[in-house]
Amino acid sequence: MSPMSLAPIKVGVVGFGMSARVFHCPLLASSADYHLAAIVERHGEHGKHHYPHVQIVKSLDDLLAIKEIELVVITTPNDTHFSYSRQVLLAGKNCVTEKPFSLTEAEARELAQTAQASGKVLSVFQNRRWDGDFLTLKALLRENVLGHVVEIESRFDRYRASRKPNAWREDSTFPGSGVLFDLGAHLFDQIIDLMGVPEYVMGTVRNERQIAGTPDDSFMVVLDYPTRNFKAVCRAGMLVRDRPPRFTMLGTRGTFTKLGLDVQEDQLKSGIVPGDEVYGREPSANFGVLDAEIYPGVAFRGTVATADGKYPDFYKNVAAAIRGSADLVVTPEQAADVIRIVELAKRSSDERRSLAFSSKEPLP
Repeated sequence: MSPMSLAPIKVGVVGFGMSARVFHCPLLASSADYHLAAIVERHGEHGKHHYPHVQIVKSLDDLLAIKEIELVVITTPNDTHFSYSRQVLLAGKNCVTEKPFSLTEAEARELAQTAQASGKVLSVFQNRRWDGDFLTLKALLRENVLGHVVEIESRFDRYRASRKPNAWREDSTFPGSGVLFDLGAHLFDQIIDLMGVPEYVMGTVRNERQIAGTPDDSFMVVLDYPTRNFKAVCRAGMLVRDRPPRFTMLGTRGTFTKLGLDVQEDQLKSGIVPGDEVYGREPSANFGVLDAEIYPGVAFRGTVATADGKYPDFYKNVAAAIRGSADLVVTPEQAADVIRIVELAKRSSDERRSLAFSSKEPLP
């Protein structure tokens, strides 16, 4: 049976905040693999203004009672991810959860085990694996353009000197708030995708703005692979007005430097969706710079065209995994490894020491 002849997978989305409005619903609605059937909104019916055909329900229980729903997407705040994902799996539905996967590694490992026992697909929305700049970096690494790569610096910076009003991510009393959970979950996942789990984690996690009632707003986490002579330096901050490169990759033959952020988020916010001609395509002014000895004695310095961003490929893979035609790309086990790094980074910062990823010491 060809993919075009398969019935679309009926999806319910839990929540209709920024994540659902900007990412999940447009990606699902533009895919022939899915039918966006229902949205959970406790207050109002904003989803119906965008998608008139959807059914609006008031609770996760109401959504799970709809027999036809095969996939549930969790887009609610971080402290609900574990309980909602577990409830979805135990109800016999497939599940996609927003990052971070959970608040603790123990919760993440339990979810992975629950998914395995249920026989259902469980994935985490690590869309940044399909950023155009990251796909470009992966291609350069795969093609050995820089020789042996010894370091990747990965940054995701912003400038906001004041507290964002009514933002739970900037409320220190809210579980899972702060940039380490918010942005670290993406940066660590990308490095795991490239290199697997690190041998050691060393972190510095701070509140640099020193605004009362706010959580961490800056981190520098080194993922160290000493036996492979490689390290990744992952950084994020809220006081970076003139932004440094998004990626810097150093190798024995040269350097690759990439400025700017992937275009897909801004495109989706502006109404450009997959299928539009310009979707995922970065302007040439933002291409990265390669400075390398491409052959012995032959140096090259010039731009490298950024690969088109491909967020739709995340959901394409989830559909294939549900139908049994492909292995899942973003696995719950990998997502649990990301949460372990978050916890190790916090502990490393508190204790001012490097910690082994494989350590059997209990995490607080």
